[in-house]
Amino acid sequence: MTHLGVRCLSILALCAVSLSFFAARAQTPSSPLGIFDGQSDVGAVTPPGAAVYDPATGAYTLTSAGANLWGTTDAFHFLWKKASGDVSLTADIDFPETTGEHSPHRKAILIVRQTLDADSAYADAASHGSGEAALQDRRVAGGITEGIELDSAAPRRLRLEKRGDTFTLYLASAPNAPLHQVGASTQLHLEEPFYVGIGLCSHDVNRVEKAVFSRVTLEKPAPLPATVALYSTLQTIGDDQDFHRVAIVSSTQGHMEAPNWTHDGKTLIFDEAGKIMTVSADGGVPQPLDIGDATGCNGSHGLSPDGQSLAISCSTPGKPESRVYIVPLNGGAPRLITPHPYSYWHSWSADGKTIIFTRPDHGSGNIFAISVDGGEEHALTTGTGISDDPDCSPDGKYIYFNSDRGGSMQIWRMHPDGAAPEQITNDDYVNWTPHISPDGKSMVFISYEKGTTGHPANRPIALRIMSLEDRKIRVLFNLIGGSGTMNVPSWAPDSHHFAFVSYQMLPTEP
Repeated sequence: MTHLGVRCLSILALCAVSLSFFAARAQTPSSPLGIFDGQSDVGAVTPPGAAVYDPATGAYTLTSAGANLWGTTDAFHFLWKKASGDVSLTADIDFPETTGEHSPHRKAILIVRQTLDADSAYADAASHGSGEAALQDRRVAGGITEGIELDSAAPRRLRLEKRGDTFTLYLASAPNAPLHQVGASTQLHLEEPFYVGIGLCSHDVNRVEKAVFSRVTLEKPAPLPATVALYSTLQTIGDDQDFHRVAIVSSTQGHMEAPNWTHDGKTLIFDEAGKIMTVSADGGVPQPLDIGDATGCNGSHGLSPDGQSLAISCSTPGKPESRVYIVPLNGGAPRLITPHPYSYWHSWSADGKTIIFTRPDHGSGNIFAISVDGGEEHALTTGTGISDDPDCSPDGKYIYFNSDRGGSMQIWRMHPDGAAPEQITNDDYVNWTPHISPDGKSMVFISYEKGTTGHPANRPIALRIMSLEDRKIRVLFNLIGGSGTMNVPSWAPDSHHFAFVSYQMLPTEP
């Protein structure tokens, strides 16, 4: 992703901080704490932590014990400054000592925090002793910490940037390499003034760890230029780390959306700029799939249960509106399935004999079924509301979908013939795009903030997962996404991973 890093570096150059930028007093280079105002142990830290500033090198050395920054309370040593407005905190991070059972779990952090209380709301960019980077946040005091760990090379330099309520992680793998945005952003509101600074947690209450922060800058980010563009990051996430570790597959300027997995778990299928694309799940250069004369493909596509056929929603010569077609997995001429325009594929039946699709109609939308051989279509839902994003359960018993028939957009399910609709979620979120894992145990879906209209893209959303056995829901993490994030079935065949797309608005090349 060097191209993205260079782009970010060239246009995210930092400007000088005005005298009124920080709420606390200005610091001079001769200050005992450098650019910071104070240091504190947050939570239970024994023995007390410490921070030492070396004015000759500009480096800060922190030592600290502390159980963790996670859950509902934290324990770490914090070197801080009070600030207001937007901030950009950047540092090289190094762990000079590498021994100890818990060393892989220690965290050196760049953090923006509401208070010095152990349960405070915060967002941080963390460098783990294992070499992983993470973006973590606790959205409210006493709430549960959320976060994602990036399955990438050990970052040498990190940046945590706050613009309004959006916190974004940047990293570089070498001291002089360009910082690049890695598809990790979250939304969090903090009242002003707040605390911003660097910290360390050993992840072992009985051990003191050490971290060195160098080339530390705390500045106001330069205003975004007038010309910005959408950037998309295709990612996978797995339950090996309880759905907190993310692998970056591909990142580019433009709109990628709606990833599927091939049945061997090795390849992702998605659409970009009207084309159906494929890329290795381990990363690489995306390649277009041969779909004949089909153009204008949208985020409604997916593989048949036997893995040999791909349903796509696109245009063909003489038929400019979206219709559903089938092509061989390895590419070929599209075969028309739905003769009526404005049809969007969403799911195959469990036996592979039926296509489930939707058709919007002047602000409403309903779900239909049709044989894979074409022919007569059958309405599974009716009415003037919206029923959308149908996904067939692997056992063939249900079709899960989202609908506003109950007054707000929630997740429902019905029998394959449309009978016996049953509401599955009932909360203050606006819930879309349910997808059932191949083992039938989990449902992943996205949730917008209350009051969100429609299914917009590039908005704050929560990625949530439900255990279908007890219907308990938990938030995996918050991100910028929405339409395109996972419009269609996105689970890997092992039921332990799924794919999604996040979005960021970044400046374009000059």
